[in-house]
Amino acid sequence: MSGTFVGMPAFPVAAGKALADTQLRHNLAHATGVIRAKRAAVVGEVDDWEELRLAGAAVKERALLALEDNLVRLEAALTARGAVVHWARDAEEANRIVVEVARAHAVDEVVKVKSMVTQEIGLNEALEASGIAAWETDLAELIVQLGGDLPSHILVPAIHRNRAEIREIFRRRMGEVGRPAPDDLSDEPAVLAGAAREHLREKFLRARMAVSGANFAVADSGTLVVVESEGNGRMCLTLPEVLVSVVGIEKVVPTWAELDPLLRLLPRSSTGERMNPYTSMWTGSTPGDGPQEVHVVLLDNGRTRALADEVGRQALRCIRCSACLNVCPVYERAGGHAYGSVYPGPIGAILNPLLRGTGDAQTDSLPYASSLCGACFEACPVRIDIPEVLVHLRSKVVDGHRADRVPKPEALAFRGAAWAFGDAGRLGRLERLSGVAGRVLRRRRRTTLGRLPGPGAAWTDARDLPAPPAESFRDWWSRTRGGELDD
Repeated sequence: MSGTFVGMPAFPVAAGKALADTQLRHNLAHATGVIRAKRAAVVGEVDDWEELRLAGAAVKERALLALEDNLVRLEAALTARGAVVHWARDAEEANRIVVEVARAHAVDEVVKVKSMVTQEIGLNEALEASGIAAWETDLAELIVQLGGDLPSHILVPAIHRNRAEIREIFRRRMGEVGRPAPDDLSDEPAVLAGAAREHLREKFLRARMAVSGANFAVADSGTLVVVESEGNGRMCLTLPEVLVSVVGIEKVVPTWAELDPLLRLLPRSSTGERMNPYTSMWTGSTPGDGPQEVHVVLLDNGRTRALADEVGRQALRCIRCSACLNVCPVYERAGGHAYGSVYPGPIGAILNPLLRGTGDAQTDSLPYASSLCGACFEACPVRIDIPEVLVHLRSKVVDGHRADRVPKPEALAFRGAAWAFGDAGRLGRLERLSGVAGRVLRRRRRTTLGRLPGPGAAWTDARDLPAPPAESFRDWWSRTRGGELDD
């Protein structure tokens, strides 16, 4: 199941539990606030930011509309430069390919560059089942791995942890899997980063195989691109003898020149930097320089399903910057785990149903994990209209239940509304009846209906339902204009 934490409940249940965690909400509010401020500052420096967004969106859209041709060109360019190209239909096939490469070289451990797609397919678990240890080398990913945790943010997977919690994780777990944390470890960020650096160094120097993803894959040259901020990616991409890169097929861009707007949009939108400290590019293998054996796994895993959706396919433009998460009021309060996926937040709410299809209760809940405020679209560097896709996916969820033998309470409620609004006389009588109820409630100084019984409780537990007005619009019109309102 692509990108889903198995066994997670539907979003409303998971979010309800998250909202009760005050420490989590404090951590998220602080971290997303800092990232938003940094992004706003560097975006404000660019006079033609909107034009740059349009250019980035156009590059990705052109690439998707000619995806088959671009992928064939990419395979040819990679092969010509010494890389071995594999095609994987789904997570199981991609994992099998990586495991087979590891076994062919008799390695029992690999180092990894931060990669959403390898988390999506559950690669670490597949390697572990084959007796191969996979070490995350990104600082935040290391925190998540050592803590036996799950990522909760695209850019900062450990955003839900504070410094004190990270210190305890390092002290408790580092010694079990490698170099232990120093006895005098404090919770100062520089000290924590130093402990991680010492712990990872022996793994970098020892590993003979690395696994990466790619931010972009250039079709005309066969160049793969990884952008990161810590240097761990550069270590993984240069030191080991064997490199396997798992790349979603939507990461392709047609030409080298078309990387330009994307490499200007990504760092400002993600880390709030003018450019990433490390932008690594490699094209196949080079004798005597870097990995001598390079494998590229081009992964579908639901992407062609998403591409076939004329409204939803724009989600494949995503460059994984996480800007939509950092401005989303729902994500800031519920956190990433509530989405039950390695793709949380607004982009996860559309990407997971598009990749997996609707019909599963947990996945079907995701398009409703939004207030439709539109902040995500305004922040998206490649102009994905996430609210539009959310509404589109909600319609798919509803359509999927039209044939149910037992209709849902929501469907019954709308049928009742259709019956009432379908006849003006009927609606008028119901308005007068509700007016009586409204007057009674106001005499009792009540402005809401309170908690409704039965299925209605789910609605009123999360929002106030105002008491009906004492006077309907029709009655007001008749009283003030002296005549009946024309039907």
